[in-house]
Amino acid sequence: MSDVQGIDIADLNVWFGQGPERVDAVQSVSFTVDKGASVGLVGESGSGKSTILRAITGLAGSWSGSMMVGGEKLGRKRSKAFYNKVQMVFQDPYASLHPRHSVDQVLSETLSLHGLKDIDRRIIKLLDDVGLGTAFRFRYPHQLSGGQRQRVAIARALASEPSILLLDEPTSALDVSVQAEILNLLSDLRDERGLTYLMVSHNLAVVGHLCESVLVMQNGQIVELLSIEDLRAQQASHPYTQQLLKSSLGFVRDVPRQT
Repeated sequence: MSDVQGIDIADLNVWFGQGPERVDAVQSVSFTVDKGASVGLVGESGSGKSTILRAITGLAGSWSGSMMVGGEKLGRKRSKAFYNKVQMVFQDPYASLHPRHSVDQVLSETLSLHGLKDIDRRIIKLLDDVGLGTAFRFRYPHQLSGGQRQRVAIARALASEPSILLLDEPTSALDVSVQAEILNLLSDLRDERGLTYLMVSHNLAVVGHLCESVLVMQNGQIVELLSIEDLRAQQASHPYTQQLLKSSLGFVRDVPRQT
């Protein structure tokens, strides 16, 4: 059993549709993320990674099993207290921000929804915490780069002062040069705030930068748990994980045989 303030998932099943149309997206998944830890979920598209995050946040309604998150046993509905302590950062920062709302409006609305006071001071601190500063406060999403938009999205997720962040491919929509900046920011925020991370990614290098261990998913199931040390050393026992690690090395040209 994980730390009660972390994440404890037991025998989770998530499905879409009913009867012959039913699709079992996640099947009998169990794992733990201790408080303050950072764990990655990797696998090919459609393996069920993001569906797990959506089940935790209440965005995927058809599920069975047990989910204990932040000390709270989850049922069909999420409490206000849940959203105060658990927040999600999405893949596409442009799609997740309202195009007609300034950064100030995005953060003000979020802080108000959580019933927080002293909004002006909090906005200034949030922007400072994500490395933007007050110069960006009244800009709109189209006036920001991809990396700056993702920093705003992270600031919005931090507004309620959560203890757990669910990260759904947080850097995949960004240029490679910007990805490291966002990963370093997330790493610093975790250290400063004692945050717990569960991160979905298809990029093993990204996971290796931010996580201590990785759960490998295939066809809705977890097939292997690896430490980052084993991941870097290419030490995997499951054939799918071995294939995933090999493919992450990139294309290797066959050396022509001498005749």
